[in-house]
Amino acid sequence: MKHVPVLLDKVLETLGDISDRTIVDCTFGAGGYTRAFLDAGANVIAMDRDPNVLQDSGAISEQYPGRFKFIAAPFSELKEHITVAPDAIVFDFGVSSMQIDNAERGFSFRFDGPLDMRMESDGQSAAELIENTTVSDLTEILREYGDVKKAGILARVIKDAKPKTTFELKNLIHVPKDVAPVFQALRIAVNDELGEIKNALDAIPALINPGGMCICVTFHSLEDRLVKKVFREWTTPIGNPRLPVLVEPKFKLLRTFTPSDDDIQENQRARSAHLRAVIKSY
Repeated sequence: MKHVPVLLDKVLETLGDISDRTIVDCTFGAGGYTRAFLDAGANVIAMDRDPNVLQDSGAISEQYPGRFKFIAAPFSELKEHITVAPDAIVFDFGVSSMQIDNAERGFSFRFDGPLDMRMESDGQSAAELIENTTVSDLTEILREYGDVKKAGILARVIKDAKPKTTFELKNLIHVPKDVAPVFQALRIAVNDELGEIKNALDAIPALINPGGMCICVTFHSLEDRLVKKVFREWTTPIGNPRLPVLVEPKFKLLRTFTPSDDDIQENQRARSAHLRAVIKSY
């Protein structure tokens, strides 16, 4: 299946002319954003924690010599690896279609495979998390990351069964509408997705120069609320609003986008996407 980057046109429209600019693609995946940035004349530094993307990154290095650099690391390590001030930092959060469509990765309940869900080879799998965590903690994971109803009852069922495959887990969930939220909750917990996002965003103000942008494409409400909260902090004047002197914020909100019907028709994964962007003022 051809990989279609979500809201790519909106990302490029937001960036504007990026010829000879330096863009950091923090979520390389299959390289859809990266290729588009390179085709538009930019220099790209890409990051990804998934070791399975190395083949695609190698092919892009050969195709665009001298203008592309790949860093095999999670985007939470931005400040450790980015040593130049980029003109834009772009995130496409969530799970890539290549991860979802690979049964061996264990991300999807549509395919039977090991209950893994790790975006990188380190750390515990979803099956190991279930086995090693308490019912109380598993309940909190399902409730906080999946908004699962009757999370406590379901956590006990899952904990007792100790599923090892995606279908074993799916068959334990008797309410169909809870299947996707349970898988989402476990995936977020396994990969500390919200912690990764928070750490990455915390590093950005010191990394980019005035005029630099941060663009985030989110795919569920937990990601979007986190990005919205951080962007609000960046774009809010500092000080007491009842006093005449306030420190102007370092960032200004550029725009937000949700997918059009055409975007969703082109790529069903875009149906829950939300683009937010800010620009650094000084």
